[in-house]
Amino acid sequence: QVQLVESGGGSVQPGGSLRLSCEASTTVFGVMSWYRQAPGKQRELVADITTGGTTGYADSVKGRFAISRHNTKNMIYLHMSDLEPEDSAVYYCHAKVGGMPVWGRGTQVADTS
Repeated sequence: QVQLVESGGGSVQPGGSLRLSCEASTTVFGVMSWYRQAPGKQRELVADITTGGTTGYADSVKGRFAISRHNTKNMIYLHMSDLEPEDSAVYYCHAKVGGMPVWGRGTQVADTS
């Protein structure tokens, strides 16, 4: 069973930056994604990336967030800049393995304003 472990969350002021990391316990082929869930809201897709490096973003983060992937290290990253209060949420790493969804436990990003 593949395990995903997120790290890099924290408290940040509006306009600040953070980099989230997700490490997979083994090689993952296919799309890997970052989702987020704020209190009282549904979990939403933030960004995804294929094995080949093709990326996609939610409209709300385009131009501010960048997803990247290091296949040999089994890692994906989410570079977040110009953070807004609305970006405060728990951020989850996601992959599909054998057609089954796999989720990490999440890492909290909080707004200090």
